[in-house]
Amino acid sequence: MENPVLIFGAKGLGVVALDIFQRNNVVVYGLLDDDPNLHNTQIGEYTVLGSTDDDGFLKLIGKKCEAFVAIEARAERHDLVEMLNERRSIMPVNAIHDTAIISTFALIGHGNLIGARVAISSKVVLGHHSILHTGVVIEHDAILGDYVNIGAGSIIGSGVVIDQDAFIGSGVTVISGVKIGKGASVGAGSVVVENVPSGSRVFGNPAKKV
Repeated sequence: MENPVLIFGAKGLGVVALDIFQRNNVVVYGLLDDDPNLHNTQIGEYTVLGSTDDDGFLKLIGKKCEAFVAIEARAERHDLVEMLNERRSIMPVNAIHDTAIISTFALIGHGNLIGARVAISSKVVLGHHSILHTGVVIEHDAILGDYVNIGAGSIIGSGVVIDQDAFIGSGVTVISGVKIGKGASVGAGSVVVENVPSGSRVFGNPAKKV
């Protein structure tokens, strides 16, 4: 990455992204966050410069600076990406940990956070703006939509389809061939052996509707 990156979000996920960019020798311009208590504070050598809608910093994005949205809350993440698309005509970059293993036959979109020791197998399709936490395994031919959040240590079997806005908790196993619908939620530690309808919440082993 030639340009420095400006990170949107200075809390938990923002620090994760900062660490990823540092490990990849990417220059970080600074961080933005809507919590005024964080403004002008330091995270290591980096400053929380201001709010996420500060025009003084937003105007840097595009020609001089890249952007990454490091906010886990789905609605806020949606809004910030939409703002960057509309006001700056850019897509956020990916933050990929240097210990992640990604097949050369996988297809990865924009704006994703791929954490430490994540493994993405061949012919996986990963959309845009998703979060794969530490140690997630995505087996071959799985398809993940936009804004998917997968918790640490989860295993997504081969041929699984996870639609956009779905949330998969930590330590979940999704058996091969299962489909998880749009906006569905799977509780931590669950084993998913059958399709999960859009918007539903499931939990347990085997996972059942809550």
